[in-house]
Amino acid sequence: MIIGLFPIAARSPISAFMTQTLHIVGGGMAGSEAAWQAANMGVSVVIHEMRPKVETFAHRTGHLAEMVCSNSFRSDDHEQNAVGLLHWEMRAANGLIMAMADKHRLPAGGALAVDRDPFAESVTETLMSHPNVSVEYGEITDLPAEGHWIFATGPLTSTALGAAIQAETGADRLAFFDAIAPIVYADSIDMDIAWLQSRYDKGETEEEQKAYLNCPMNKEQYEAFIDALLSADKTEFHEGETAGYFDGCLPIEVMAERGRETLRHGPMKPVGLTNAHNPDDKAYAVVQLRRDNALGTLLNIVGFQTKMKYGAQTEVFRMIPGLENANFARLGGIHRNTFINSPTLLDDQMRLKSRPNIRFAGQVTGVEGYVESAAMGLLAGRLAAAEILGNELDTAPLNTAMGALVHHITGGAEAKTFQPMNVNFGLFQPVDGLKGGRRGRKDRYKAYTDRAKAEWQTWLDKQS
Repeated sequence: MIIGLFPIAARSPISAFMTQTLHIVGGGMAGSEAAWQAANMGVSVVIHEMRPKVETFAHRTGHLAEMVCSNSFRSDDHEQNAVGLLHWEMRAANGLIMAMADKHRLPAGGALAVDRDPFAESVTETLMSHPNVSVEYGEITDLPAEGHWIFATGPLTSTALGAAIQAETGADRLAFFDAIAPIVYADSIDMDIAWLQSRYDKGETEEEQKAYLNCPMNKEQYEAFIDALLSADKTEFHEGETAGYFDGCLPIEVMAERGRETLRHGPMKPVGLTNAHNPDDKAYAVVQLRRDNALGTLLNIVGFQTKMKYGAQTEVFRMIPGLENANFARLGGIHRNTFINSPTLLDDQMRLKSRPNIRFAGQVTGVEGYVESAAMGLLAGRLAAAEILGNELDTAPLNTAMGALVHHITGGAEAKTFQPMNVNFGLFQPVDGLKGGRRGRKDRYKAYTDRAKAEWQTWLDKQS
């Protein structure tokens, strides 16, 4: 994810760029993966990145592919989950993001969570050592008329570039707000109250089965917590801004405002857990924390994105049993997120219709999540490289996870109501002869993933 762009003083003139070089604006998940794919196809790639020269409130380092929100790539189940299937497709395509995620994997039950700093360091080192990749530090504030470009500027595209996109497309930018969850020092948690257990003991090893730390609440504690959330001081929006949140990343206060039981049926659901200190005591709600680094010294509070002010956060979160004396390595925050109306602006090759020398990739296209962003970077990088090399390459097959997602953002979605989308089986074409509804779900999902794997492998084989 890229928050803004570089200072204009450091910019290289567009006329100096080689037309056969692929220029990628933004070194987040999408930009990094796009660069890797194109470089491996033999194309010269320049990544335009601002950090560490220009800092942001969310980033802490100058590494490429830095994770600033969660450290999770979500489910790794490639037979029953669309996100896990996307993992599988990216691995099959020699994806850099998946390779580095696997290298720095942390226990997280059935999810793929990573040690965020070594992960970003490895992505950066791998790209910087590739003979076809270079990094330049300079702001790109307009849409170039020449050369081959991928804009992967993330959810906080700079004001200048946003204005250039708006001027080119004539369309208003769409904006919502992302909220970041806090991170807690593990040694400040009261383990006489909290216990380690993955929901339903999921995982093949004991480490996986104890990948989450659980803090239980009784009904009285939960009600007091909800009252505190609702009355806490929150971040105010600037004039002209509106809070159009993406449902997959709602601040907990917004969820609480939707109903007092909403959190108990969301990130605080108590099911599948047994209190190790008192097995007969059934919690009314449970707050879960997940390891955020390999040492296990940092834990992030799962699903606790927030727009509360810092002082309010420490007061409210210390109401959670086990976190009464919690020390925070990072408090939560909120930031603007911008994406284009891709169904009206992009063709099925992810090119800007009005300027086909430009592609867009990542969250700025209206996909949501690390995995989806990297996947769109993978596809954009391959499509752009094939075009540069003079080879015709069809976009990803519709029945694959990659194809279902890119089809949605480039034409399958309703443009008037277009909102950021995670990959999910609802984007897939039905398989004939299978039952609908919940009872047929397991067989249906397996059929989706089997079909997708076969078609994805065929697509890859055509490029070898």
